[in-house]
Amino acid sequence: MSVRSAPSVWRDPVALLAAPAVLYLLVVYAFPLFWLLMKSFTGPAGPTVQPYVAFMADPFNWRVIGNTLRVAAWVTLVCFLIGYPAAFALARAGAFVQIVMLVSIILPLSIGAVVKAFAWQIVLRRDGVVSQLLLGLGIWDEPQRLLFTETGLVLGAANIFLPFMILPIYSVVKLIDPRLSEAGATLGATPLYRFAHVTLPLTLPGVVSGIAFVFSMSVSMFVIPSLLIGDRFQTLSTLTGRSFLLMRNEQLGSTTAVILLVLAVSIVVGSTWLARRMGGSTT
Repeated sequence: MSVRSAPSVWRDPVALLAAPAVLYLLVVYAFPLFWLLMKSFTGPAGPTVQPYVAFMADPFNWRVIGNTLRVAAWVTLVCFLIGYPAAFALARAGAFVQIVMLVSIILPLSIGAVVKAFAWQIVLRRDGVVSQLLLGLGIWDEPQRLLFTETGLVLGAANIFLPFMILPIYSVVKLIDPRLSEAGATLGATPLYRFAHVTLPLTLPGVVSGIAFVFSMSVSMFVIPSLLIGDRFQTLSTLTGRSFLLMRNEQLGSTTAVILLVLAVSIVVGSTWLARRMGGSTT
Protein backbone atom coordinates (compact mmCIF):
# COMPACT_ATOMS: atom_id res chain seq x y z
CA MET A 1 0.00 0.00 0.00
CA SER A 2 1.29 3.42 -0.89
CA VAL A 3 2.11 5.79 1.93
CA ARG A 4 0.10 8.53 0.23
CA SER A 5 -3.05 6.40 0.27
CA ALA A 6 -2.99 6.04 4.05
CA PRO A 7 -5.77 8.18 5.57
CA SER A 8 -4.66 11.15 7.65
CA VAL A 9 -6.39 11.84 10.93
CA TRP A 10 -6.34 15.59 10.35
CA ARG A 11 -7.98 15.21 6.94
CA ASP A 12 -11.10 13.94 8.67
CA PRO A 13 -13.41 16.91 9.32
CA VAL A 14 -14.74 15.21 12.45
CA ALA A 15 -11.20 14.96 13.87
CA LEU A 16 -10.82 18.71 13.48
CA LEU A 17 -13.49 19.15 16.15
CA ALA A 18 -10.89 18.04 18.69
CA ALA A 19 -8.46 20.78 17.66
CA PRO A 20 -9.80 23.47 20.08
CA ALA A 21 -9.64 21.05 23.00
CA VAL A 22 -6.12 19.94 22.07
CA LEU A 23 -4.98 23.55 21.74
CA TYR A 24 -6.57 24.45 25.06
CA LEU A 25 -4.86 21.57 26.85
CA LEU A 26 -1.51 22.46 25.30
CA VAL A 27 -1.73 26.09 26.42
CA VAL A 28 -3.18 25.79 29.92
CA TYR A 29 -1.96 22.32 30.91
CA ALA A 30 0.97 20.96 28.90
CA PHE A 31 2.98 24.18 28.77
CA PRO A 32 2.82 24.90 32.56
CA LEU A 33 3.75 21.28 33.28
CA PHE A 34 6.68 21.50 30.88
CA TRP A 35 7.77 24.73 32.60
CA LEU A 36 7.61 23.05 36.02
CA LEU A 37 9.59 20.08 34.73
CA MET A 38 12.31 22.27 33.24
CA LYS A 39 12.44 24.49 36.33
CA SER A 40 12.93 21.49 38.61
CA PHE A 41 15.95 20.34 36.56
CA THR A 42 17.53 23.79 36.23
CA GLY A 43 20.17 25.14 38.62
CA PRO A 44 22.42 28.21 38.67
CA ALA A 45 24.99 26.43 36.49
CA GLY A 46 22.49 24.82 34.11
CA PRO A 47 20.68 21.46 33.93
CA THR A 48 21.04 19.41 37.11
CA VAL A 49 19.35 16.74 39.22
CA GLN A 50 20.64 18.26 42.45
CA PRO A 51 17.20 19.57 43.52
CA TYR A 52 15.85 16.01 43.55
CA VAL A 53 18.94 14.67 45.32
CA ALA A 54 18.67 17.38 47.99
CA PHE A 55 14.93 16.80 48.37
CA MET A 56 15.28 13.04 48.83
CA ALA A 57 18.22 13.48 51.22
CA ASP A 58 16.10 15.44 53.73
CA PRO A 59 14.24 13.18 56.23
CA PHE A 60 11.55 15.85 56.61
CA ASN A 61 10.60 15.49 52.96
CA TRP A 62 10.19 11.74 53.36
CA ARG A 63 7.78 12.45 56.23
CA VAL A 64 5.90 14.78 53.92
CA ILE A 65 5.62 12.04 51.28
CA GLY A 66 4.52 9.61 53.99
CA ASN A 67 1.87 12.07 55.22
CA THR A 68 0.59 12.50 51.68
CA LEU A 69 0.29 8.79 50.91
CA ARG A 70 -1.07 7.86 54.36
CA VAL A 71 -3.86 10.44 54.33
CA ALA A 72 -4.77 9.59 50.74
CA ALA A 73 -4.92 5.89 51.60
CA TRP A 74 -7.16 6.48 54.64
CA VAL A 75 -9.47 8.79 52.69
CA THR A 76 -9.75 6.22 49.91
CA LEU A 77 -10.48 3.42 52.38
CA VAL A 78 -13.20 5.40 54.17
CA CYS A 79 -14.78 6.37 50.85
CA PHE A 80 -14.73 2.74 49.70
CA LEU A 81 -16.27 1.37 52.91
CA ILE A 82 -19.09 3.90 52.69
CA GLY A 83 -19.40 4.17 48.93
CA TYR A 84 -19.49 0.47 48.00
CA PRO A 85 -22.74 -0.40 49.82
CA ALA A 86 -24.17 3.02 48.92
CA ALA A 87 -23.62 2.26 45.22
CA PHE A 88 -25.57 -1.00 45.57
CA ALA A 89 -28.37 0.76 47.44
CA LEU A 90 -28.50 3.38 44.69
CA ALA A 91 -28.55 0.79 41.89
CA ARG A 92 -31.23 -1.38 43.50
CA ALA A 93 -33.49 1.44 44.75
CA GLY A 94 -36.83 2.33 43.21
CA ALA A 95 -37.17 5.15 40.71
CA PHE A 96 -38.18 7.88 43.18
CA VAL A 97 -35.66 6.87 45.84
CA GLN A 98 -32.94 6.60 43.21
CA ILE A 99 -33.62 10.14 41.99
CA VAL A 100 -33.48 11.46 45.56
CA MET A 101 -30.21 9.63 46.22
CA LEU A 102 -28.63 10.82 42.96
CA VAL A 103 -29.58 14.42 43.72
CA SER A 104 -28.15 14.03 47.24
CA ILE A 105 -24.88 12.71 45.80
CA ILE A 106 -24.49 15.04 42.84
CA LEU A 107 -25.83 18.31 44.30
CA PRO A 108 -22.94 18.73 46.81
CA LEU A 109 -20.53 18.71 43.84
CA SER A 110 -21.85 22.16 42.93
CA ILE A 111 -20.50 23.54 46.22
CA GLY A 112 -16.83 24.52 46.27
CA ALA A 113 -14.27 22.68 48.35
CA VAL A 114 -13.53 25.87 50.30
CA VAL A 115 -17.13 26.16 51.48
CA LYS A 116 -17.24 22.48 52.44
CA ALA A 117 -13.94 22.75 54.33
CA PHE A 118 -15.18 25.75 56.31
CA ALA A 119 -18.37 23.83 57.12
CA TRP A 120 -16.29 20.92 58.41
CA GLN A 121 -14.39 23.34 60.63
CA ILE A 122 -17.68 23.91 62.45
CA VAL A 123 -18.54 20.21 62.52
CA LEU A 124 -15.15 19.08 63.87
CA ARG A 125 -14.61 21.64 66.63
CA ARG A 126 -14.96 20.75 70.30
CA ASP A 127 -18.66 21.64 70.46
CA GLY A 128 -19.37 20.36 66.94
CA VAL A 129 -21.74 17.65 65.77
CA VAL A 130 -19.16 14.84 65.71
CA SER A 131 -17.92 15.55 69.23
CA GLN A 132 -21.45 15.76 70.61
CA LEU A 133 -22.47 12.54 68.83
CA LEU A 134 -19.52 10.54 70.19
CA LEU A 135 -20.14 12.03 73.61
CA GLY A 136 -23.80 11.00 73.48
CA LEU A 137 -22.87 7.47 72.41
CA GLY A 138 -20.56 7.16 75.39
CA ILE A 139 -17.44 6.74 73.27
CA TRP A 140 -15.94 9.91 74.75
CA ASP A 141 -16.15 10.99 78.37
CA GLU A 142 -15.73 14.67 77.54
CA PRO A 143 -15.90 16.82 74.39
CA GLN A 144 -12.78 16.68 72.25
CA ARG A 145 -11.62 18.63 69.24
CA LEU A 146 -11.13 16.83 65.93
CA LEU A 147 -10.30 20.01 64.07
CA PHE A 148 -6.58 20.34 63.18
CA THR A 149 -6.09 16.59 63.60
CA GLU A 150 -5.32 13.92 61.02
CA THR A 151 -8.57 12.14 61.83
CA GLY A 152 -10.55 15.29 61.15
CA LEU A 153 -8.73 15.77 57.86
CA VAL A 154 -9.60 12.23 56.75
CA LEU A 155 -13.27 12.65 57.71
CA GLY A 156 -13.60 15.99 55.95
CA ALA A 157 -11.79 14.89 52.79
CA ALA A 158 -13.75 11.61 52.63
CA ASN A 159 -17.02 13.52 52.78
CA ILE A 160 -15.95 15.78 49.90
CA PHE A 161 -14.60 12.99 47.67
CA LEU A 162 -17.25 10.35 48.43
CA PRO A 163 -19.34 10.97 45.26
CA PHE A 164 -16.30 10.15 43.14
CA MET A 165 -16.26 6.68 44.71
CA ILE A 166 -19.99 6.02 44.58
CA LEU A 167 -20.71 7.01 40.98
CA PRO A 168 -18.11 4.78 39.20
CA ILE A 169 -19.17 1.77 41.27
CA TYR A 170 -22.85 2.56 40.67
CA SER A 171 -22.31 2.74 36.91
CA VAL A 172 -20.99 -0.85 37.00
CA VAL A 173 -23.44 -2.26 39.54
CA LYS A 174 -26.50 -1.11 37.58
CA LEU A 175 -25.34 -3.30 34.67
CA ILE A 176 -25.15 -6.47 36.80
CA ASP A 177 -28.16 -8.74 36.59
CA PRO A 178 -29.45 -9.30 40.17
CA ARG A 179 -30.52 -12.81 39.16
CA LEU A 180 -26.89 -13.91 39.04
CA SER A 181 -26.72 -13.92 42.83
CA GLU A 182 -30.08 -15.69 43.01
CA ALA A 183 -28.80 -18.33 40.60
CA GLY A 184 -25.79 -18.89 42.83
CA ALA A 185 -28.08 -19.29 45.84
CA THR A 186 -30.11 -21.98 44.07
CA LEU A 187 -26.87 -23.89 43.54
CA GLY A 188 -26.13 -23.82 47.27
CA ALA A 189 -23.60 -20.99 47.37
CA THR A 190 -23.47 -19.04 50.62
CA PRO A 191 -23.90 -15.24 50.60
CA LEU A 192 -20.19 -14.74 51.33
CA TYR A 193 -19.19 -17.10 48.52
CA ARG A 194 -21.56 -15.37 46.08
CA PHE A 195 -20.14 -11.98 47.00
CA ALA A 196 -16.48 -13.09 46.71
CA HIS A 197 -16.86 -15.04 43.46
CA VAL A 198 -19.71 -13.29 41.64
CA THR A 199 -20.47 -9.79 42.86
CA LEU A 200 -17.01 -8.49 43.74
CA PRO A 201 -15.27 -9.59 40.50
CA LEU A 202 -18.02 -7.99 38.42
CA THR A 203 -17.75 -4.70 40.30
CA LEU A 204 -13.94 -4.53 40.33
CA PRO A 205 -13.66 -2.21 37.28
CA GLY A 206 -15.87 0.35 39.04
CA VAL A 207 -14.02 -0.12 42.31
CA VAL A 208 -10.65 0.43 40.67
CA SER A 209 -11.92 3.53 38.88
CA GLY A 210 -13.37 4.96 42.10
CA ILE A 211 -10.15 4.29 43.99
CA ALA A 212 -8.14 5.97 41.23
CA PHE A 213 -10.36 9.07 41.34
CA VAL A 214 -10.37 9.41 45.12
CA PHE A 215 -6.72 8.55 45.69
CA SER A 216 -5.41 10.89 42.99
CA MET A 217 -7.53 13.77 44.31
CA SER A 218 -6.59 13.03 47.92
CA VAL A 219 -2.89 13.03 47.05
CA SER A 220 -3.10 16.45 45.40
CA MET A 221 -5.61 18.25 47.68
CA PHE A 222 -4.40 21.64 48.92
CA VAL A 223 -7.31 23.70 50.29
CA ILE A 224 -8.78 20.95 52.47
CA PRO A 225 -5.64 20.18 54.55
CA SER A 226 -4.82 23.89 54.74
CA LEU A 227 -8.18 24.61 56.42
CA LEU A 228 -8.73 21.41 58.42
CA ILE A 229 -5.28 20.65 59.82
CA GLY A 230 -3.15 23.74 59.24
CA ASP A 231 0.48 24.28 58.30
CA ARG A 232 1.99 22.05 60.97
CA PHE A 233 0.96 18.97 58.94
CA GLN A 234 2.65 19.15 55.57
CA THR A 235 1.77 17.19 52.44
CA LEU A 236 3.34 17.46 49.00
CA SER A 237 0.61 19.79 47.77
CA THR A 238 0.80 22.13 50.78
CA LEU A 239 4.60 22.11 50.61
CA THR A 240 4.35 23.06 46.94
CA GLY A 241 2.01 25.92 47.78
CA ARG A 242 4.25 27.18 50.59
CA SER A 243 7.30 27.00 48.31
CA PHE A 244 5.70 29.21 45.66
CA LEU A 245 3.55 31.53 47.80
CA LEU A 246 5.52 32.00 51.03
CA MET A 247 9.14 30.96 50.56
CA ARG A 248 9.30 32.18 46.93
CA ASN A 249 11.41 29.12 46.15
CA GLU A 250 10.33 28.22 42.63
CA GLN A 251 12.83 25.40 42.27
CA LEU A 252 11.64 23.61 45.42
CA GLY A 253 8.03 24.17 44.42
CA SER A 254 8.69 22.80 40.95
CA THR A 255 10.48 19.76 42.37
CA THR A 256 7.66 18.89 44.77
CA ALA A 257 5.07 19.53 42.05
CA VAL A 258 6.80 17.11 39.66
CA ILE A 259 7.06 14.43 42.37
CA LEU A 260 3.37 14.92 43.15
CA LEU A 261 2.51 14.72 39.46
CA VAL A 262 4.48 11.49 39.06
CA LEU A 263 2.60 9.94 42.00
CA ALA A 264 -0.80 11.01 40.68
CA VAL A 265 -0.10 9.92 37.10
CA SER A 266 1.30 6.58 38.27
CA ILE A 267 -1.88 5.93 40.25
CA VAL A 268 -4.17 6.82 37.35
CA VAL A 269 -2.18 4.87 34.73
CA GLY A 270 -1.78 1.84 37.00
CA SER A 271 -5.46 1.79 37.95
CA THR A 272 -6.52 2.20 34.31
CA TRP A 273 -4.37 -0.75 33.28
CA LEU A 274 -5.74 -2.80 36.18
CA ALA A 275 -9.35 -1.86 35.35
CA ARG A 276 -8.90 -2.90 31.71
CA ARG A 277 -7.29 -6.15 32.73
CA MET A 278 -10.06 -6.92 35.21
CA GLY A 279 -12.73 -5.83 32.77
CA GLY A 280 -11.34 -8.15 30.15
CA SER A 281 -11.14 -11.06 32.56
CA THR A 282 -14.79 -10.74 33.60
CA THR A 283 -16.21 -10.65 30.08
